[in-house]
Amino acid sequence: MKKLISSFTIFLYFTCIERSDAEHWDQFRGPNGSGIANKSFNPPIKIHSKNIAWKTNIPEGLSSPVIFGKRIFLTGIKQNKLLTLCFDTHSGKILWERVAPQAPIEKVHTTSSPAASTPLVDSEQIYVYFGSYGLLCYDHNGMKKWQIPIPTPKSRYGMSTSPISYKNTLILVIDNDGNLPGSRLSQSKIIAFNKDDGKAKWTISRPHHRSGWSTPTIWNNRKNDELIVLGNERVRSYDPSTGTEKWFVGGFSRETIAVPVVGNGHVYISSAQLGGGADKQIDPDPFWKALSKFDTNDDGKVSRTEMIGDFTYPLRPELPLGHPGFGIPLPKEPNRRKERIDGILRWIDTNRDDAWTRDEFVNHMKFKRGRPLLLAIRAGGTGNVEESHVSWELNRSIPEIPSPVFYENKIYLVRNGGIFAAIDAVSGKQLYRERVSGSGQYSASPIVANKHLYLVSERGQVSVIEPGKTFSQIHEYDIGEPVFVTPAVDESSIYFRSNKHLWAFRKQ
Repeated sequence: MKKLISSFTIFLYFTCIERSDAEHWDQFRGPNGSGIANKSFNPPIKIHSKNIAWKTNIPEGLSSPVIFGKRIFLTGIKQNKLLTLCFDTHSGKILWERVAPQAPIEKVHTTSSPAASTPLVDSEQIYVYFGSYGLLCYDHNGMKKWQIPIPTPKSRYGMSTSPISYKNTLILVIDNDGNLPGSRLSQSKIIAFNKDDGKAKWTISRPHHRSGWSTPTIWNNRKNDELIVLGNERVRSYDPSTGTEKWFVGGFSRETIAVPVVGNGHVYISSAQLGGGADKQIDPDPFWKALSKFDTNDDGKVSRTEMIGDFTYPLRPELPLGHPGFGIPLPKEPNRRKERIDGILRWIDTNRDDAWTRDEFVNHMKFKRGRPLLLAIRAGGTGNVEESHVSWELNRSIPEIPSPVFYENKIYLVRNGGIFAAIDAVSGKQLYRERVSGSGQYSASPIVANKHLYLVSERGQVSVIEPGKTFSQIHEYDIGEPVFVTPAVDESSIYFRSNKHLWAFRKQ
C-alpha cells in the first residue's frame, strides 16, 4: 500500500511540473523576471495572521524563493556552509538540503550575503550560483547533476546577479572589478551554459563593465529574441543564441541593480543615482547636515583630521551614522582605509586645503553622481541607439534596489520612504506619486498577483495596491520580521522570506 501511495505521489508531482515554465515562479521575480504571476494564481489579497499556512526556520541569505510544482527552493549560508534547500509548498517541511563544495567565502558588504543570487528552476533541475564557488545543478530530489567552479569575481558589495534561462541554455552575467592580466580592462563576461551538462556554449567579454548587481532578461520582441543586460553606466543587448552584441544605451549610474522589464514593444531600464538618489534634483542639505556631525571644531568645514571614526561619503543621509548603508563602504584595515579617505578627500577638495566646504560638496553632488533614469527603448536598433530608439526617459521616483514592474501598460515603482509611483508606459508621463503605509527602506521588488500589486518594506510591512491610473491602497499587514527579498507566489499562496523564516500565506 505504501508503495502504491508513493507511486501515486510521484505521479501527481510530475503531472504538476509538466506545465510550461511561465506557469511557475521559476527564477528571480518569476516568469522572465517580470514580477507578474500567472493569471490563474490566486493568493490572498488581504493578508492576515489567519492566512499563515506555515512558517519555517531558514538559514541566513538574500536569495528569493523559486517554485516549481509543489516544491519551493532557496539558498542560504550557515556556519560558512553554502546551502541549497528544498521545501514542500503545502506543509513547509524541508525535503532536502545540500551543501556546496567547500570554498573560501567571498567578502561581501554588511547588507549583502554570500547567498544572494536566486536559483533558477525548470521541470527537471534546479541551478544555483554562489559567487564563492560557481554553478551547481541538482534534480528536484537533490541529486547533483553537475557542478562548474567559477573564480570568485571582485565585486564592491558581493555577487547577487542570478542565472536565467533561454531555451536549453543557462545564462549568467559575471561582471567583475578585477582587471585582465596586464590590462586596465575588466574581466567581466557573460557565459551561456548547456543546462544538460553545464558545458559552456559561448562566452562574451564585457571589458568596459565593472561590478553590477542586475539580473538580465530575455526580450521576445517582434524583431527577434534579445538578451538585455544592464551593467554599470550602460545597458546592452545581445543575441542570446550566440552572445553577439546588438545595441547599447548609456547614461546610467555606476551602481545598477534593477532587472529590465519588457512590454508594449519596449524594454524598460531603470537605475537611481549613485547612492540611491531617486530624483534629478537632490536637496544637498541633508547630506551636508550628516557630514557636519564630523565638524568637531564648528568651523563650517570638514577637515581631513576630522574624517575619522564612522566617517564616509554620505549616500543615504536618512540612515544613522555607522549604518552599513549610510555611505560608501570603506576598508577596515587602517592603511587601506587611510588611502581610501585620502582619495575621497581629493574628489571634493578643489582648493587643496585638506578640508571640504559646503560649496565644494554641493558642486560635487551636482556633477558626480549621474542621473536617475528610467528609459523606454524600442526594438530594432544596432549600435548606439540612444538617439534613434529611446521613446522617452523619466528622472523622478527611480528606485535604488527594487525593479520596476510592467502591468496593463503602466509601470509601477517603489522606492525608499514608501514612495510609490505609476507611470504611463506609452508616454512616460507620471500618473501619480504617493506614499504607501509601509515606510522605511525598500529592497524587495513589487510583484503582481491576483490582479493586485504586493509591496514589502525592509521592516516587513506589506502594502497591497489596486492597479490603475489613480492610487488605491486596499490593505496593509506587518509580518513582524525584516524582509529584504522579493516574494514568490503559486496557485493559492504568497511566500515571504524574512531574515529568520520562510512564510506561506494561503487563501482560505
